[in-house]
Amino acid sequence: MDDNKLDYKGEALQELEMLTVNAKEAQEFILMKILESNQATEYLSKFMNGSTNISSFKRHVPVVTYDKVQPYILRIATGEESSILCGEQIVELLRSSGTSRGEPRLMPSILKNLDRRTYLYSLIMPIMNNQQSMYCQLLCGLVECQHVLRIGAVFASAFLRSISFLEQHWCDLVNDIRIGQLNSSITSPACRLALMNFLASPDPELADQVEAICSCGSWKGILGRLWPNVKYIEAVLTGTMAQYIPMLEFYGGGIPLVCTMYASSESYFGVNLRPLCSPADVSYTILPNMAYFEFIQLEDGLRLTDHEEVIENDKLVSLVDVKVGCYYELVVTTFSGLYRYRVGDVLQVTGFYNQAPQFKFICRRNVILSIDSDKTNEEDLHNSVTTAKKILENRNYLLLEYTSYTDTSTVPGHYVLFWEIKSTHNKSPAPLDAQLLESCCAAAEESLDYVYRRCRAHDKSIGPLEIRLVEVGAFDALMDLLVSHGSSINQYKTPRCIESSLALKLLNSKVIACFFSPRDPECSM
Repeated sequence: MDDNKLDYKGEALQELEMLTVNAKEAQEFILMKILESNQATEYLSKFMNGSTNISSFKRHVPVVTYDKVQPYILRIATGEESSILCGEQIVELLRSSGTSRGEPRLMPSILKNLDRRTYLYSLIMPIMNNQQSMYCQLLCGLVECQHVLRIGAVFASAFLRSISFLEQHWCDLVNDIRIGQLNSSITSPACRLALMNFLASPDPELADQVEAICSCGSWKGILGRLWPNVKYIEAVLTGTMAQYIPMLEFYGGGIPLVCTMYASSESYFGVNLRPLCSPADVSYTILPNMAYFEFIQLEDGLRLTDHEEVIENDKLVSLVDVKVGCYYELVVTTFSGLYRYRVGDVLQVTGFYNQAPQFKFICRRNVILSIDSDKTNEEDLHNSVTTAKKILENRNYLLLEYTSYTDTSTVPGHYVLFWEIKSTHNKSPAPLDAQLLESCCAAAEESLDYVYRRCRAHDKSIGPLEIRLVEVGAFDALMDLLVSHGSSINQYKTPRCIESSLALKLLNSKVIACFFSPRDPECSM
């Protein structure tokens, strides 16, 4: 593939046809180039002794998780040469939303990656997270409302935060438009300089128009009224971001929701060839020139293998040999020093475009809670709850059972823990007051990983953790409900995350009190 950007739509479509028709050949070519570029690295030399033979690679290079690659990445981060892992200079280490032992994963990136991956996916959070920057962007968007054709953000959750921000500050924005001046609360010199010439004169007519729209009561369909020429809303809407689709549809009022690409810090993977399809129907066509792709088939549907389990090399499936309807975990080999790396994404094959498979993103493996770029697995949740419940035990209470879910009915969304507790004291226990449960909320948050704590304290993309105290017997009722709907009573375990709307309705009906974390967690690494 020519690394130069394609200038014309026809050329881009022709390139896509060529790649997908020759997907097998493109994959073999890309792997050969990766091996030629990286054959002398310390990592590959351990397994291949300088060979560039593809068969040797498939026989000898193991399938790995981040823990196996991390020591090399940390050596590079502390000053060693890139050559221990990659044949080209590693120019940056991208901070992934995934974590290892609670710390963000660092993914190596080389200069050529900038041509293979949109820069948006190199960012943990979009620039709109800055409050003053968000204010100025919204102000510009309102002033130029007749010329705005596309709205959105990298993640659906980030876009909803901007709508929430607009709900809180539209009066100030209207006033700025009315008088033609940026209000004094915006103190950033860069923001004030950027807006100096933009608000050239008062526009009371536009101010009246925006005020009438924002003050009308219901905000259903408001985006189309504020920006009447918008063609679509663009954001990542698959995986955990799908939970935000109803809210986007509410505010959008029929504006198409578009999800265009599939990428991560590890690599750029593919594109949605039907960008105007329903978000529920999004499938990504894997581009065979982005990296070398292999797959671990999940034999029992979505039953995931242990992430630490050794995967035999002959169990891997090549890109063109996947089967429609089957579920796979993605494994990737890149130019930048990841070899047979388990990305952690679970995909389902929905079809083929020419010889290139199309996948639906199902989930991140082992992730049970996610609001934004945070990804909390069952072990993380268990450790967090274990820390928090010690506060109860010191006051003669026991945590009998718990589960969780992500509440995205407000912006930002937040984690919810359902707790059932009892006294361990024969006499009257210490009062179960709000301060005690709020302390449990804070302790639980402090025990979650860096990405969650950063989202809470710095990015403000996650709201305070909530504990909903349920009446005694609530979890027995939950078991009865789930068993009545097909769960085996002999193998029943309390689900650590609630997905069933009936189960959620049941637990909420048993809530006797709610408590929120009273402060932001520390977000230092």
